[in-house]
Amino acid sequence: MYEPLVEHLELLACPNCRGALRLGGSEFACKACGASYPVSEDGIPLLFLPNEGRTDREDLTQIVKTFYEANPFPNYDEVDSRESLARKASRGIFARLLDEQIPAGSLVLEVGCGTGQLTNFLGLSWKRKVFGADMCLNSLRLAKGFRDRFSVNQAAFLQMNLFRPCFVDNRLDVVICSGVLHHTGDPLGGFRSLARLVKPGGVLLIGLYNKIGRLPTDFRRWIFRNLGDGFSFLDDHMRNKNYNEARKRAWFMDQYKHPHESKHTFSEAIEWFESSGFQFLMTIPKIGSEPFTANEKLFERHSKGTRMSRFLTEVEMLMTGGRDGALFITIGRKAATGISQGCDPDATRIARLQ
Repeated sequence: MYEPLVEHLELLACPNCRGALRLGGSEFACKACGASYPVSEDGIPLLFLPNEGRTDREDLTQIVKTFYEANPFPNYDEVDSRESLARKASRGIFARLLDEQIPAGSLVLEVGCGTGQLTNFLGLSWKRKVFGADMCLNSLRLAKGFRDRFSVNQAAFLQMNLFRPCFVDNRLDVVICSGVLHHTGDPLGGFRSLARLVKPGGVLLIGLYNKIGRLPTDFRRWIFRNLGDGFSFLDDHMRNKNYNEARKRAWFMDQYKHPHESKHTFSEAIEWFESSGFQFLMTIPKIGSEPFTANEKLFERHSKGTRMSRFLTEVEMLMTGGRDGALFITIGRKAATGISQGCDPDATRIARLQ
């Protein structure tokens, strides 16, 4: 039931000591330290280990984990087949472009996959293997249930802590982590943990809440907290007649009742990439006045603008009401030859995925 993981067992690493894993019966075991990791009755490898040495990080991880166990996100409403999932995902330009532009043969990891809709959508194609990792078992059960019912055989799901990943460094072609890092106690530390997994020439995509564009959401949250949830109609999603009640609740809880979130700027995200040996490729929305179009090349280099143009892009997000929670995506490509954290990112030429 987790065939892609068995097929690529060499990609897995012990989250405790980073040693190689072997599969025996219904558990994974570390060849180095002897730690063992069971597989749930649902067929989900349980490779989650709690944080060590950072009490604040561990406490927050557990709080967020508990929140999403009770409130899986996103909801699978109106998705009851491979075809309906493909239609729903393709309505979003970003997901469709990912599907079209991820090179054939790629090994893809989505960290914080939630209920796995993007992982399953990308796994519909025979051209790639896609792994969905999350810390919340309830969300993973929904993800894997869909995968099994509709034979999405190129996808596999596992439980993982992004601060203690169970993948070998420098081996994955594409790592996606959207809407996750800002719910951790150490977003930059989480970014660096994921950056190590990307192979030279591979790409990393992260989605963060924007500090300025998120202000309308913050204002609505203040209203709901002080005047009650009866004012939820102030959010466009809650008035959408195409959403069922489960989808509305999932959105409302994720946006307005989450126990923790941080907010970030375009310049900050770009600095994360460049200080970790990545070449900046693009953001969504794009920096400057150019719109993001259905013909965009996600993995080609775009202008990163200036601090002023990035700030003005954030102001534009604010002026348009912080649509979709003011989430922005940043994409970067890892240097062709490994460079250690803190080294000059321009010291090495950047390769492109072939």
